Amino acid sequence: MEKYIPDVYQKSIYDINYKKLFQQGIKCLLFDLDNTLVPPSVKEPTEEVLELMENLKNMGFKLIILSNSPKKRVEQFQNRLGIDGFYSCKKPLSKKFLLVLSMYNYTINEVAIIGDQIMTDVLGGNKVGILTILVNPITKKELIITKFNRLLEKIIIHKLSKKSVFIKGKYYE
Repeated sequence: MEKYIPDVYQKSIYDINYKKLFQQGIKCLLFDLDNTLVPPSVKEPTEEVLELMENLKNMGFKLIILSNSPKKRVEQFQNRLGIDGFYSCKKPLSKKFLLVLSMYNYTINEVAIIGDQIMTDVLGGNKVGILTILVNPITKKELIITKFNRLLEKIIIHKLSKKSVFIKGKYYE
């Protein structure tokens, strides 16, 4: 069950202590797109997201979108944000995580994944050994496959909370 436990759990991308991550040696932040940066129905980054990404770039982070969304959707965001992106990643499979590590020459200790799903973002990141940061989904409106993942996630969270290992809404760094 440990593979489902995030290293960090925060309410949203705006509540993460990025300064602490940088001090810990994290150089690259992989962001999930849908329900992490914006709701799935939103077609471009909000002003808040644009501002956050600019601040993170100025701090010295390499920013990359790592999404299961299709090419067209990911490219719209990466172009607008001025960052790199990978689409159709098939998270939790390790392939694109490992590609990022080799392409950009990072070690597992220098990369973190930030996402809203335990079944894709956290599981995928934990399988590779990078830092995993779970945030709450922005909206409850989701794709069918995500709804299925949420059912599995709910079962896992219930088991983890019984062991007092992970409790939904109890945030930690």
